[in-house]
Amino acid sequence: MSSNQHTGQCFCGAVEVTVSGAPFAMGYCHCKDCRAWSAGPVNAFTLWKQDEVKVTKGAEQLANFALTDASQRKYCKQCGGHVMSVHPGGDFTDVYAAILPTLEFEPGIHVNYESAVLRIKDGLPKMKDFPAEMGGSGETLPE
Repeated sequence: MSSNQHTGQCFCGAVEVTVSGAPFAMGYCHCKDCRAWSAGPVNAFTLWKQDEVKVTKGAEQLANFALTDASQRKYCKQCGGHVMSVHPGGDFTDVYAAILPTLEFEPGIHVNYESAVLRIKDGLPKMKDFPAEMGGSGETLPE
């Protein structure tokens, strides 16, 4: 595997995903949907163009949950392990940072920080919602 490819898997290993290249964004989401889905106070994301993400094992074990049209959350039918969220309208996929052990996670931003339940003082920009180029207000909040 080349250094610009990373492979991750669900909790039991039945589903495997390989990403190629580099994510175009990495950071933390604080929205209530991501918090509920991840069962944590914050969700670490890596965003990839859809053609850079391939299910390389266990595609038949991937199930889909869509609360809204904006996200198709993918998880393993066997173990329930969360793998990724496909965002059809944005033509990108969020492969959860926690399942990519060889990717050096270098967060650059916090999104939906207005909804944060865990305040993080790390010097990164804290967006009220999303950057303007992603359809958000572009407004930043203090740490």
